[in-house]
Amino acid sequence: MTAPLTARADVATAAPERYAKQLASHLGRRSEIREEADGIRIVLAVGDCLLRAHEGNLELLATAPGPEELERVEQVVGSHLERFGQRNELQVVWQRG
Repeated sequence: MTAPLTARADVATAAPERYAKQLASHLGRRSEIREEADGIRIVLAVGDCLLRAHEGNLELLATAPGPEELERVEQVVGSHLERFGQRNELQVVWQRG
């Protein structure tokens, strides 16, 4: 069994907590949301994404079993966050790891 694939994005924002909660609330209608000690995990059918708020940025850590699934997690989480942060010109740039 191979290890899951991961990707990370650091999104510069003055309101990381607010965006994490908004994203979790919105995606929670169709996905499982887990409050964890180090952040909020969004569990999608194809993988998951841990949202961690830091001073001045929102860290996104995506995990999935394969490249297609990871791309889907990146697309779902990234596109929603960019739409929510459109006024503040948020940009999500994923780095595969």
